[in-house]
Amino acid sequence: MLAYKAEWYDKALVRIDQWYPSSKTCSGCDYVLGKDDLKLSDRLWDCPRCLQTHDRDINASINILNQGLILVKQSKTVGAIGLA
Repeated sequence: MLAYKAEWYDKALVRIDQWYPSSKTCSGCDYVLGKDDLKLSDRLWDCPRCLQTHDRDINASINILNQGLILVKQSKTVGAIGLA
């Protein structure tokens, strides 16, 4: 559905790996929590490295945006990596 809409409006769709740990990665320092350190019920978490407090969903959205920007930048220098 998104690919169709992106094509309809002549926009690029950047696909992020579905297993990218966007909720568990600190958007401030890139520290990644361990496998069992963040439960689905945990809405807030503190980064043990930089001590920043994160809202799980806002942090994930920042990480997804940043990952998408990295993929777009790479695609301009290497080819269509991650672009649909």
